[in-house]
Amino acid sequence: MGLESALMSRMTDQITNERIGQPIPFDNTYARLPEPFYARIPPTPVKNPELIRLNEPLAADMGLDISWLRSPAGVAMLAGAHVPPGAEPLAAAYAGHQFGNFVPQLGDGRAILLGEVVGPDGTRRDIQLKGSGPTPFSRGGDGRAALGPVLREYIVSEAFAALGIPTTRALAAARTGEYVFRDAAIPGAVLTRVASSHVRVGTFQYFAARGDTPAIKTLADYVIDRHYPDAREEPQPYLALFKAVMKRQASLVAQWLHVGFIHGVMNTDNMSIAGETIDFGPCAFLDGYDPAKVFSSIDRQGRYAYANQPRIAQWNLARLAETLLPLLSDDQETAVGLAQDALDGFKSQFDAYYLDGARAKLGLTTIETADRTLFDDLLTALSATGADYTNTFRALTETADAGSAETIEPMPPAVSQWLTHWRARFDRDSAAPPERVQLMRRANPSIIPRNHRIEEAITAAVIDGDFSFFHALTDALATPDRVRPQHIHLIQPPAENEKVTQTFCGT
Repeated sequence: MGLESALMSRMTDQITNERIGQPIPFDNTYARLPEPFYARIPPTPVKNPELIRLNEPLAADMGLDISWLRSPAGVAMLAGAHVPPGAEPLAAAYAGHQFGNFVPQLGDGRAILLGEVVGPDGTRRDIQLKGSGPTPFSRGGDGRAALGPVLREYIVSEAFAALGIPTTRALAAARTGEYVFRDAAIPGAVLTRVASSHVRVGTFQYFAARGDTPAIKTLADYVIDRHYPDAREEPQPYLALFKAVMKRQASLVAQWLHVGFIHGVMNTDNMSIAGETIDFGPCAFLDGYDPAKVFSSIDRQGRYAYANQPRIAQWNLARLAETLLPLLSDDQETAVGLAQDALDGFKSQFDAYYLDGARAKLGLTTIETADRTLFDDLLTALSATGADYTNTFRALTETADAGSAETIEPMPPAVSQWLTHWRARFDRDSAAPPERVQLMRRANPSIIPRNHRIEEAITAAVIDGDFSFFHALTDALATPDRVRPQHIHLIQPPAENEKVTQTFCGT
C-alpha cells in the first residue's frame, strides 16, 4: 500500500475516537503530503469576529457540533481568529493558465485550508477559510476578502447545492470587524468553504512546470485514492484518472448551461479535479438568452462567454493531460496518442450529458433523433427575442402541467410557434404526463440567484449593514422548484434600471 492509500484508509473507530474531546474531528491527509505541495501558515487574527450565517444543515451532515460553531471560539475559528485543535493550516501551491496565459506559481493567496473532516456518512471534506490573511502565495496582496464576494459565493454555491449541481459549499460567513481596501474601504469578511478537495488542474501544472514527475505521480495517486478509487483497478490507472475527471467536467458544464450559469473565470486554477464548481468570483446567470453573453469585467475578449464554456473545459482538460504524459508512457509519442484519444471523446461525452438535460427540460423521457434540433430551435427563438431564459422554461413546465398548448405566461410569437412542435413531441412520449412534469420541475428551477437580486443583497449588507435580504434570498433558493407567495419578486427579470452588466472578481 502506497503513502496516499495509507492516508486514505483510516479505520472508522480511529475517526470516531478523534471526535471525542475536540470541537472539529479533523483527519488531515493533504497536510501529510510532501512540503512542496503547500506552505504551512496560520490564519491572521482579526479584530472583532461576528457570525453572519451558519449553514446548520451542512454542519449536521459533516457531524460538526453546531452549538460549538456558534460559541465565541467557534465564531473566532470561522473568522480566522482561532485555530482549533487538530487543524493543520496550510496554503496550497498551484499554477494555472489565466485567460490562456500560463502563470507558473499562483497558490492560495487569500485562503487557508484548516484540514479535513470525515462525516458520519464517510464523506471526506476540506474546511477552508477564504479571506483569512496573507500567505506566501499572496503576491503582495492583503489576503483578505471583501464582504460582497463572500456573500455572493455563499448565495450561489448554496443555490447550486439545492439544484443538485456539484459544487463547493458554504459552511459559514463571518464579519471580521475590519476593512479591506480596494477602490474604497469595504467591510471585510471570511467565507468558510467546504469542498470534496481543493486539488485543481493548476495543482498538477505547478509540478509539471518544474519537471517534478515524482510529485505529479504522488499527486495523481492521492487524487485516485481520494476521488477515483476505481481507476486503481484499471490497466492504466493514470489514463483512467484523466478519463474520470473529464467525465465529471463534461457533466458539470452541461449542468451549468442548463441553468444559464456563466462562471466568468474558467482558468485552469479554477477547475476542480473533483468535478465541483469552484471559485465563483465574477459569476452570473443569464436573464435574456444570449449565447455570447459575458458579465465578467476582466473577460474583455469573451473567452469565457456562456456558450464557450464547453470548449474551454476541453482546453483546460488538455492542459491536465499534458501534465500526466510522463505517467501514461515512457514513450512520448505513445503518451500523447493515449491522451489525445481520450480527449477526443470529450465532445461526444458532453453532448450526451447536454442532450439528456435538454430532454429533461422539455419533459421527454424517450429518445428521438430530432430532440436536439427541437431544443436548439427554442434557444434560437429565445436568442432572437431576448426572452428570459429561466422564465421561459418555467412557463413551459406550467404549460405541460396544465395539459394545454397555452402558456401561463405570455411568450414571444416565435416561441409560441415552436410550442406546436414541442406539444406534438411531448404527446408522443410514452411516460405518464405527471411523471414528465415532475422531471421538468426538477430541471427548470423557478428561482435562481438572479444577478440583480444578488446585488441587492450585497448592497444592503455592505452599505447599510442589513443582512435580512441576504438571508431571505438564501432561504428561498433552498427550494428552487417551489415559489412561495413572498418570493414572487425573486422570479421577475430585472427592470431596465436593475440590469447587471458587469460582475467583478473581488480579489
